[in-house]
Amino acid sequence: MEISTTSYNRCDLVKVVGRIDSNTAPDLDKAFNELIDGGKSGIVFDMAEVDFISSRGLWVLLETQKACKKKKGKLALINVAEDMMESLDLAGVKHFIEIYTDVTAAVGSF
Repeated sequence: MEISTTSYNRCDLVKVVGRIDSNTAPDLDKAFNELIDGGKSGIVFDMAEVDFISSRGLWVLLETQKACKKKKGKLALINVAEDMMESLDLAGVKHFIEIYTDVTAAVGSF
């Protein structure tokens, strides 16, 4: 799994390439926590090249959303594949995290 981050004025864009499973989810958690601990509270997570997310990965997303909300921010998802969207819906994640279709809309929501 590869993680890259791009900073914008009001939020940061985190992009992942690969699988988010029990082995790689801690790396994603660490990347999100470094942003939050550094004073960031707005994160856009680009899932365009995520080909799998496990329950541990979903837990990371929910914990990140909770941490962002404590700082008056949020986690937003973009480019979520249809099969991934079904998983997010089944897990109930769609009710807690905003999902956008493109970067401009997501970044503009902050």
